[in-house]
Amino acid sequence: MKQQITSSKLRKPNGHFSQATAIAAAGKLVFISGMTARMADGTIAGLGNVEVQTRQVCENVKAAVEEAGGTLDDIVRVDVYVRNMEHFDAIHKVRREYFTGIAPASTMVEVSKFTSPDYLIEMNAIAVLPNG
Repeated sequence: MKQQITSSKLRKPNGHFSQATAIAAAGKLVFISGMTARMADGTIAGLGNVEVQTRQVCENVKAAVEEAGGTLDDIVRVDVYVRNMEHFDAIHKVRREYFTGIAPASTMVEVSKFTSPDYLIEMNAIAVLPNG
């Protein structure tokens, strides 16, 4: 079972993420590659719209973890790459819709380029699926 770690020695997160998460090491680790707003048909969702792109990114991460036999609740860590850190609040608004249980540990950084100039966000993830 995933556990949220919160220390009074650290500032409370201003976005939707945990300071740290802990989980027993038994289970299957799933490493999800960086997901962009590219849809299954090859088109990019939400050109110029970070909320739409974030939603598609979350849907892509969800599809990958579900294909491995898990759910978004099994994700313990995400790394998020954005073109504009000013989109922080909009991105976390969407993340709250998808990560409704204990939020994963997270890092978000602003980058200058993606593999397509149309991408505004990319996210990779680590999940721990229970044995069974």
